Amino acid sequence: MDGLSQIETELGKIFEWHLTAINNAIKPAKVNALWQDIATRYSEPQRAYHTLDHLKQLFGQFEQIKPRLHEPHLIALALYYHDVIYDPRRSDNELKSAEYAIEALRCYLSEDQCQSIYALIMMTATHQMDTLAYKDKISDAAYLLDMDLSILGAPWSEYDQYAQAVRQEYVHVAKENYRVGRIAVLEKLLAHSSLYLTAYYHKRLEKRARKNIKREITLLHTS
Repeated sequence: MDGLSQIETELGKIFEWHLTAINNAIKPAKVNALWQDIATRYSEPQRAYHTLDHLKQLFGQFEQIKPRLHEPHLIALALYYHDVIYDPRRSDNELKSAEYAIEALRCYLSEDQCQSIYALIMMTATHQMDTLAYKDKISDAAYLLDMDLSILGAPWSEYDQYAQAVRQEYVHVAKENYRVGRIAVLEKLLAHSSLYLTAYYHKRLEKRARKNIKREITLLHTS
């Protein structure tokens, strides 16, 4: 089994576990069909960072903080679907992903559960808490958002791979335009009083994340 197939198989088992933990009546063939659709989308050619490897990295984080979550199964499903629609030329990927998740899961989850997943995915567009949309289990939403930004606080070698993969996804953007736009995004992140919403991630990743971002900005200025 090659590396990609192994990742796909492992992630598929995790998906099955979390979905059937919520609804144990769903047939295995349907679970597999839902997963295969997710896997196909995360393997699309326009993706370089938002891939199955991204999901693998997120679930590495998930395993560390799972005991801290009130509704781990919902958070897991939100992670699976948060980038299921991804076109770097569009600005509504989170909305489309949230809508897609609802359509895929509405037959198997309650209306409240679907709306929770929708709200969680929509928060990944701004990485800001929407307490009105997700008024219960706020800490769960904070952990999800921090997991999504955990790559920023990775060792430099991993961060550099991430930055290069993002550039690859925006290969259609001219070098100078990308440089200006990327610097603006990074500086906006640095302007936040804290990159991470939870004490767990702030303590572990905040300093290195800021150092990584500043290093990338320096490289972009000199490229």
